[in-house]
Amino acid sequence: MEISVLKDYELERYITEIMLDIGVPAHLKGYHYLRDAIMMSGRDMEVVSSVTKLLYPAIARRFRTTDQKVERAIRNAIEVSWNRGNTETFEKMFGYSALSGRTRPTNSEYIARIADKVRLDVRAM
Repeated sequence: MEISVLKDYELERYITEIMLDIGVPAHLKGYHYLRDAIMMSGRDMEVVSSVTKLLYPAIARRFRTTDQKVERAIRNAIEVSWNRGNTETFEKMFGYSALSGRTRPTNSEYIARIADKVRLDVRAM
């Protein structure tokens, strides 16, 4: 099955489950921006290669904010999940976690990895 076949709410629900498992707090603005970024990237991986020119501005328009605020909020949400989240899930998904002493993934790495997982999981359905 291709990801384009899924309805938006189904894809959103699946991404939400992953984000909550990783430990992204739902009360942060970055949580909503991140979910949209993963949805957009899952449907079109091209946007991950140009987060500052395509992804952040698209999310900023949707939420009526600036792309700088989107980038910062996503970075903060990733930082919080990296420090407080489920290290076991990080190990499975990224191959490393905060416990291994490595620095957190960049915004684009984080988005790309989760979007890729979503795409692969949907194809396996």
